[in-house]
Amino acid sequence: RQTAEQLHGDPLDVAVARHLLHLSPGLLTEKDQVLRRYPFDAEKRRSAGIIDLEGRLLFVVKGAFEAIRPMVVAVQSGEGPLDLQLARSEEIMNRLAAQGLRVIAVAHRALAAEEAQAACTDQAGEAGPLEHDLVLAGFIGMEDPVREEVPEAVSRCRTAGIEVIMITGDHPATALAVAGKAGIVPPENSGHLTGDQLRQMTVSELADRLRLGLRVFARTTAEQKMKIVAALKQMEMVVAMTGDGVNDAPALKAADVGIAMGGMGTDVARESAQIILLDDNFAHIVDGIEEGRTVFENMKKFTNYVLVSNGPEILPYLLYIVLPVPLALSIIHILTIDLGTDIIPSMGLGREPPDPEAMTRPPRDPAGGLLTPRLILHSYGFLGLLEGVWSLLLFFLVLHQGGWRYGTALPADSPLYRSAAGITLASIFLMQIGNLIGRRFPHRSGLDRGVFRNRLILIGILIQIVFAWAVLYFPPLQRVMNTGPVAPEIFALAWLGIVLVFGIDYLRKLLIGRAETFLHREKKWSGKKKSATVDRS
Repeated sequence: RQTAEQLHGDPLDVAVARHLLHLSPGLLTEKDQVLRRYPFDAEKRRSAGIIDLEGRLLFVVKGAFEAIRPMVVAVQSGEGPLDLQLARSEEIMNRLAAQGLRVIAVAHRALAAEEAQAACTDQAGEAGPLEHDLVLAGFIGMEDPVREEVPEAVSRCRTAGIEVIMITGDHPATALAVAGKAGIVPPENSGHLTGDQLRQMTVSELADRLRLGLRVFARTTAEQKMKIVAALKQMEMVVAMTGDGVNDAPALKAADVGIAMGGMGTDVARESAQIILLDDNFAHIVDGIEEGRTVFENMKKFTNYVLVSNGPEILPYLLYIVLPVPLALSIIHILTIDLGTDIIPSMGLGREPPDPEAMTRPPRDPAGGLLTPRLILHSYGFLGLLEGVWSLLLFFLVLHQGGWRYGTALPADSPLYRSAAGITLASIFLMQIGNLIGRRFPHRSGLDRGVFRNRLILIGILIQIVFAWAVLYFPPLQRVMNTGPVAPEIFALAWLGIVLVFGIDYLRKLLIGRAETFLHREKKWSGKKKSATVDRS
């Protein structure tokens, strides 16, 4: 005899058995045996078994009411004609399903000893010959409540441009009730498709229904889940499919991202998926999406940051090649920037926490890579050019004040050249501070409390400030870097580069933000007019 804690097996069967033991602790005894099991058939939507219940041999079937109803010849404790009894039963079933309960119909019939023995020794293992003249015993209403965090997770998906679709084997009323509680569809929405309807539709027809906002599928089979995945891919969507059963494996494999349940999922489902959700919590899928977007955005941030300094490194060499001017930066200066002062700040950008706006933007184009033309243009053609021009202006300002004239040769060991090269390098160090803060957010300034919580960014800023001072005024580093001191007012102009880079880039953000807002409003207004036309037709 088993206690409620010792029961194991299918979660539904365990839940039912525990409930029965709670109602009647002595209901299940050692004499009660399951003589034969017929596993769940996804096509038939039912499972069955032969049991010995205190000496009575019974063939018992449980599954969808629609699948069992054609085999029912009586209703237990029913009164009146069979059609009336079944109609009342269906009404009860619909009422339970509308409450969001998973409704399982249970029917049975008595077996003679010879019939039971023949069925138990049958090698074919088919329940078909026994499925007739059943008595409907009743319904099991099982509550599988929506977790508290799911509605918020679905809402976050919607703001992030992610569509959530429910595909279930449950009754349509159950599916719609659960979808309403989860926020997948409005509570009053009744739009859905059943497996029988799906079977008669082509992939293109299904894609058209999905475009019109269909989000709930009920009484579906594994084959029909594959059809839904195919329709979504035809719409050029990136599909993530969740599943836990053996019949979910094909759809998990066909989707772009298969997500198997780690708690209740089968081994087949887990082997077919790319991701295993250990706690079976949908909200953590959304958290994973946010984390993925954050990682990608952080990669863009530090790539953008590092590429900007290439502008002031390249520009002096281009001028040196085409014009009779001294070379503003040497190889060691470039290596100091790329392998020295830029390392810690770029690591800080890579560890930035999720941007609050990350889940308010639509998904990026899958075909778009990390190095987009927009990022390269911003790095080289905008900020890189700005840093290059400002650092070279300071370079030639120092040369001019020191008496150098255009076209005149200037030895690399002369104090004037060393001072000019020093201010060029120091100005790049400082301007990268403005670049660093500006890269924290694509649309906001970057000057918020979060900058003080990122220790790597603060350390990076401190390193850039110390190096900017040291290359000009610290003799040991001067000798290594071949740099020299400049007047305090020139060094102050180098500090102005921080405000220059940050301010001009922030102005660009504001202008682009206003332009994108205007275009979004125009597109939204145009979309409303188009939608209204479709509705009228």
